[in-house]
Amino acid sequence: MNEYQKIADLLFPNAINIEKIKEKYPRRKLQEGCQVTRYAPSPTGFMHIGNFFQAFISYNLAKNTNGVFYVRFEDTDNKREIKEAKEVIYQILEEFSILPDEYQSLDGEDHGIYGPYVQSQRLDIYKAFAKKLVAEGKAFPCFCKKTEGKEDVLKLRETKFEQDDEKEYDPCRNLSFEEIKKHIDNNEPFAIRLKTKNDGSQRIKFYDLIKGEIEAKANSKDFVLLKNDGVPPYAFAHAIDDTLMGTTIVVRGEEYISSTPMHIELFEALGFSPICYCHNPLIWKIGESGNKRKISKRNDPEADMRFYLREGYPKESVLEYLLNLINSGFEIWRKENPDVNWSDYKFGIKDITTIAPVFDIVKLNDIAKNIIAKEKGEQLYLNWVDWAKEYDIALANTLIQNKEKFIKLCKMERDECIKPRKDIYNLKMLKEYFFYAFERPSQIEVENKTIFVDFIKAYLKEFIMPNSNQEWFDKIKEIAGNNGFAIDNKLYKLNPEQFKGNIAKACEYARIAITGQKSGPSLFYIIDALGEKETIERLKSAIEI
Repeated sequence: MNEYQKIADLLFPNAINIEKIKEKYPRRKLQEGCQVTRYAPSPTGFMHIGNFFQAFISYNLAKNTNGVFYVRFEDTDNKREIKEAKEVIYQILEEFSILPDEYQSLDGEDHGIYGPYVQSQRLDIYKAFAKKLVAEGKAFPCFCKKTEGKEDVLKLRETKFEQDDEKEYDPCRNLSFEEIKKHIDNNEPFAIRLKTKNDGSQRIKFYDLIKGEIEAKANSKDFVLLKNDGVPPYAFAHAIDDTLMGTTIVVRGEEYISSTPMHIELFEALGFSPICYCHNPLIWKIGESGNKRKISKRNDPEADMRFYLREGYPKESVLEYLLNLINSGFEIWRKENPDVNWSDYKFGIKDITTIAPVFDIVKLNDIAKNIIAKEKGEQLYLNWVDWAKEYDIALANTLIQNKEKFIKLCKMERDECIKPRKDIYNLKMLKEYFFYAFERPSQIEVENKTIFVDFIKAYLKEFIMPNSNQEWFDKIKEIAGNNGFAIDNKLYKLNPEQFKGNIAKACEYARIAITGQKSGPSLFYIIDALGEKETIERLKSAIEI
């Protein structure tokens, strides 16, 4: 037995046999061209739109090739983990119908044969591969205290490194078996580090599926594979997991490009085939100062995917907006296919933008307006109720108790219109949009109170419930003409001083009395929704106010 094997057995006497692990993870039997992708979030907070962006790309790359999309939680950072984060992540994926083929449910059950789909439950696997690398002389134990990056410790360790700026060889890399055994006998904790084969002079080339060939300096650092608590950092865990689980494409943010040389050396040391990386551009935003910056958890509410649920955006509007960010060709496709579901739009790796997209809430709102404008009134009402049950229970009760009224309002200038109004982009704004349905006007503002009151009195005296928009307009026109308003606009323009106003002013007065506003949808539809009794009460109230 050579010394490396003796060290490996000393460090990991009970490690699982590598061959048994490989037997548990058979090669996936997929047709040529099928992609296996994954979404591997850390449960450390809410789902950031940038993380969802990666999940959405991964999902589509798999589905567009009849492949497999799975979720694997990278929960090895216990200090930052948030208990509810997994639930939030699954909620977002379900709400937006980005459903994985394989995953571990919240009750701990694995759905798929390549689990566990949670890294904290795979520690024995990482230890087995760490032992393999130690036994081959490719990794070693490091007993330096607090090797995971405390600043004062780093400065202390730097003095132990060889005086070569390009190298970051760890001072423990050449300890003998006897020296290591002495540390172990003293129960000293240890990390496992890769023994890099480079000295800082080498350069490598690697291929990124989006950006093409990239040249960079090769890794020359003895980086950590297992921390002294036996938990792996991202690099070691992802290399093992993505290989065993048969991942064909890893979609991740372009901030990982700089660490790719380190990952490539690790794959080579493990004897694994290099993974295919797809480094997608990050989402940016124009700040208040006009400078472009990355969209921020701290400063931008729209960075949290729950924002779109709370505001009541149509789910497909968010997905279609992200498709616009992924590939500008989607917008052209949408114009040519206005009534087709977004999922019929297929894109591949070569279609993903190489330019960092800029988040634009106005563009998202425009997409949402078009989607909501296509909905029938009753469906809009049902969507509104479902949203309110989750985010405003008092509103939900009001909508349910006054179902007929609110369905009529939702149908207004929608169901029978060739070009329905496009001024609603989320469900939260409907309460303000239909404000007049919830309360009567509390104040009235008009230029001439006397003319206003006289006209409303006349309107109230002759009020009848109209059966159509035309019938309502004809009646208003009749009442206005009988009370000093011009029904011929040409005459009004020639001699405005001879009239109390024109027909438009009369309609405006009626609207103000009933809704408190000067403009809005056709008043006939509002009256029809409010009903005769409520409309009359509002006309009386306007006179009193």
